[in-house]
Amino acid sequence: MLVYALCISSAFAQDYPARTVRIIVPSAAGGGYDVIGRLLAERLSQEFGQPFVVENRPGGGTLVGTQAAASATPDGHTLLVGGLANMAFNLGLHKDPRYHPVSDFAPVAMVGAFTYALVSMSDLPLKSLRQLTEEARANPGKLTIATSGVGTGQHVSALLLKRFAGIDLLEVLYKGAQPAYIDLLAGRVDLFFDNTTTARPFIADGRVRPIITSGSVRDALLPDVPTAAEAGLHEFVLDSWLGLFAPAKTPAAVIARLRSATLQSMADTQVRARLETNGWRILSMSPEETRAFVRREAEKWPAFLLQAGVKPE
Repeated sequence: MLVYALCISSAFAQDYPARTVRIIVPSAAGGGYDVIGRLLAERLSQEFGQPFVVENRPGGGTLVGTQAAASATPDGHTLLVGGLANMAFNLGLHKDPRYHPVSDFAPVAMVGAFTYALVSMSDLPLKSLRQLTEEARANPGKLTIATSGVGTGQHVSALLLKRFAGIDLLEVLYKGAQPAYIDLLAGRVDLFFDNTTTARPFIADGRVRPIITSGSVRDALLPDVPTAAEAGLHEFVLDSWLGLFAPAKTPAAVIARLRSATLQSMADTQVRARLETNGWRILSMSPEETRAFVRREAEKWPAFLLQAGVKPE
């Protein structure tokens, strides 16, 4: 019976895709999810000779699009760009997100990761994490840090800094990075954690000063800036990642074909250069490593958010 099922799956995969494939991006156009979704759509269309199209489904953070993908027919014709926000953070932000990243999705392949950079207004007289920590401990709640939406990478980075440095910073919530930068550049807020790609132009022309980055390794865009771990916060590691996912029960042979095509796309020198120039670090994991990685992230981050006092809605 198992052999028969495998044969059916393999035969189905040979005819895949039979029509247009939609890649759901659970956010608006222009962000990291959208960038990866459009890159994959372009490359997979070339690989398979059938259209792969991006469908932006923003709403509820990343809930609406992710829920839509979880409930889609598992035949490989609906895929999802999944990442740290919708595959991990959401479990700690919502009492009932109506999906689970492990049981409701099958990972196709990891694509890339990026880091966050802690930046300060240019004339803040605190040039290192040690100086910042000493000032914050001497004057609890005096230093302000911008955050861009509860449960975003910017927000969680700020929570990590406060927890592992043992300091009290006054969080100032903004609706996005742009208004946060307006106040940071004007000196109305002291600090901001933003993704390194977005922060880099402000750093390059001296409008803000970098202090640390969040990743497990130094960011290639900011090679002279230490990681949080290098600066003394050994438990502080946050790599924001993105990959391609399919609804659970999608035939294994289809997943294998999609994985092979995705990895082939990521191996292309032009694709790698395009991503790396914009601050992405290409990820390479086996299927087993990918599943284990997603499982760990889905357990780790909701637990951290709960400990940090973030109450699920």
